[in-house]
Amino acid sequence: MTLRVILASQSPRRRELLALVGIDHEVLPADINEDVRAGEQAVPYTERLAREKAAAIAARHPEAYVIAADTTVVVDGDILGKPVDQADARAMVKRLSGRSHTVCTGIAVAHGGRIESAVEQVDVTFRALSDAEIAAYVETGEPMDKAGAYGIQGWGATIVERVDGDYFSVMGLGLRRLVELFERHGVRYGFAAGLIVGDGRRG
Repeated sequence: MTLRVILASQSPRRRELLALVGIDHEVLPADINEDVRAGEQAVPYTERLAREKAAAIAARHPEAYVIAADTTVVVDGDILGKPVDQADARAMVKRLSGRSHTVCTGIAVAHGGRIESAVEQVDVTFRALSDAEIAAYVETGEPMDKAGAYGIQGWGATIVERVDGDYFSVMGLGLRRLVELFERHGVRYGFAAGLIVGDGRRG
């Protein structure tokens, strides 16, 4: 029997990461309200969104294993989502220039009416950037669909000085944590064999 795995996200980076470790999947993005609730902090916020995304797709496909994730950037206690325009992106990158911030990625795996979830927190430090460098980076368009207005796996890699934690979580999907959540569902990762449930079936 083949495991049906659904990624509840249209993020190309998350698709690439699943493909990297041989987890076959289909994509069904979840459409939920991602507004931050009054007084909500980054860790519970990202975990809540990951769980809500997973639940939304799992409700329609309860036989599948649904993977969902949400990533946000936190600096000075403020949550930085995706920029609304280039001016917003420039302001975000300028705020992160020459200092450290925290990337929070919530991950959830839903199956059979149960959701397992966790949040990975990673500290990232930017090198100091000039206004001209910030403007040139934003002009590439890379920051526009990313929390905190940068992508560590693209041109943004050149502005990151240090990563203290799981690099893949900064990309948007911590693979070590994902394997752990599958294990809570009784599914182990068999490397070249892919995902294997308790009785030896593969996916």
